[in-house]
Amino acid sequence: MSKFTREQIQAAVEGKGYKYFTSDNYDLNIVGIRNSETGGKVTNKFDDWVTVSYKDENGKWFYHEFEATTDPGSHWEKNLLSNDGVAILVPGQYRGSHTIGLHQGKYEALKQQKPVKVYRDKNKDGNYDMLAENIKEGIFGINIHRASATGTSTQIDKWSAGCQVIANYQNFDKLMELANKAATIWGKSFTYTLIESKDIA
Repeated sequence: MSKFTREQIQAAVEGKGYKYFTSDNYDLNIVGIRNSETGGKVTNKFDDWVTVSYKDENGKWFYHEFEATTDPGSHWEKNLLSNDGVAILVPGQYRGSHTIGLHQGKYEALKQQKPVKVYRDKNKDGNYDMLAENIKEGIFGINIHRASATGTSTQIDKWSAGCQVIANYQNFDKLMELANKAATIWGKSFTYTLIESKDIA
């Protein structure tokens, strides 16, 4: 059972003034939704979503919704990889930000190829501090990948240090199947859009 509808996602994306792709033939809208109800608390759970919507070659709409995290796990919130603090992707639309490539050299995922904006939080207080003055822009390895190679992960732990991570490996495989199909038509660059659940009517 999906929490949202494709139409709600389109309305929210367009309501922000972002581009929503409506061409036929697998022009993918990859949209992350950060759960606003957690109030910025580090839950260490896959309580966000990554969605994919597109038209097939016949112009029929399809919508997929995957449990995911758009936030880093508690491990990296406490054990900082950077002196600037842990990375939390800033909501926005990042045109052509990702490409098909290897995550950590291991398996095919959507790999960051253009700069994105992240908040940097270093006070380890169990809350994500999303402060405008702490925003940095660059290539930080904010990939879209899976958690475990089997089953469905329930705890983020080390799976995300800022990446967008899908909890279930089969859901992730579906995303990559669509991305590879789209790449043969549109090329290997993908736009990633991150919104918040409060943006959805």
